[in-house]
Amino acid sequence: MLAIFHKAFAHPPEELNSPASRDGSRKPKLPEETLREFLSAHPANTFSMSFGTAAALAYVSPDRSYPTHQRLFGGFDDIYCLFMGSLNNLCTLNRQYGLSKGSNEAMLVIEAYRTLRDRGPYPADQVVKDLEGSFAFVVYDSKAGTVFTALGSDGGVKLFWGVAADGSVVISDDLGVIKAGCAKSFAPFPTGCMFHSDGGLMSFEHPMNKMKAMPRIDSEGVMCGANFKVDVYSRINSMPRVGSEVNWSNWEDYH
Repeated sequence: MLAIFHKAFAHPPEELNSPASRDGSRKPKLPEETLREFLSAHPANTFSMSFGTAAALAYVSPDRSYPTHQRLFGGFDDIYCLFMGSLNNLCTLNRQYGLSKGSNEAMLVIEAYRTLRDRGPYPADQVVKDLEGSFAFVVYDSKAGTVFTALGSDGGVKLFWGVAADGSVVISDDLGVIKAGCAKSFAPFPTGCMFHSDGGLMSFEHPMNKMKAMPRIDSEGVMCGANFKVDVYSRINSMPRVGSEVNWSNWEDYH
C-alpha cells in the first residue's frame, strides 16, 4: 500500500527529514513520480485514488506477490482506509460499532474513526489499543483534510514513512518504495504508535509519555531519518480528555 499526503495536511516530526537527502547523490522524488512508479510496478492489480494535490492512495489487490498479510481498501462518507493485517477481535468490534458480521477491518476502522470524530465517546489511544492483532492502517478524511495512521504493537506488520522532495509525507509497507521516493529521509514507523496530522506522533500504549527521536545511521554511515521511541522519563503535562470532547479530528487536545 502507498499513501502520500501534502505537507499542508500532514506534519511529520522534523527529525524524519534528513540533511543527507539534500547533499547525497540520490535525491528524494516528487510524489507524482513515486506514485507513477508504484502503479507501473503492479500494472494489473493496482487501484489508486488522487485528491487533487492534497493526497493520493494506492492499493495492490491480494495476489501471489503479497502472500503474508491481508490487504484491504475501503471508503465511506468521504473517509478512506488502507488496512494491512488482521484483527483477532473483529467480530466483537463489529458488534460494538453496530456493523454487520461481514464487515472487514478497513470498514471497521472507518466506522471507529467516524464515530469518534462525530461523537467522541472514548480517547483515540484507547480505541486503537482495543484493536487486537497484527495491523497497520492509514485513514484519510477528505472532507476534514485529516490523516490518521497507526501500527500494531506486536511487530507482525511493518510500515515505513518518509519525506518526498516537496515535503509531502509518504507512507508504505514497501521499504523499496520509501527508499526510492524519500532517499535518506525515511524511517520505520514505530510500533504501538499512531500519527495524526494535527496531533503528531504518540504511543497508544503509553499515551502519557512523550516520543523521542533517536539518530539512525545507515549501512553507509550516513545519518538518516530518526527512529522514534517512547521516552520513559518524559511525560505529557496535560491529561487526555475523555468523553464527547475528544475525537480524532481534534487530536491536538492530547497535547
